[in-house]
Amino acid sequence: RTRRVKDARTEAQREIDDYRQQKDDEFKKFEKEHTRGNKKAEEDASRDAEEQLQAIRAAGDKSGHKVIGDLLKAVTDVQPDVPDRVSAPAQA
Repeated sequence: RTRRVKDARTEAQREIDDYRQQKDDEFKKFEKEHTRGNKKAEEDASRDAEEQLQAIRAAGDKSGHKVIGDLLKAVTDVQPDVPDRVSAPAQA
């Protein structure tokens, strides 16, 4: 009787191991099939981002000096104007 119980345990453990191996293989196959699409999407996104960065750099190289000059001029050449909604101070 003890031998039959031991044999049954051994058989059950073998079946469990076989089932686990089968499920691991199925998961690896599933993962392999579905990660391929993710890698392609990542490559496409990286390529698009790089193209956009190059366009931004080209625009900066083309007109960056003018923009900086305009900003510096706007900051250094202050021309205060009284808004229309504020009454001008009385002239003494």
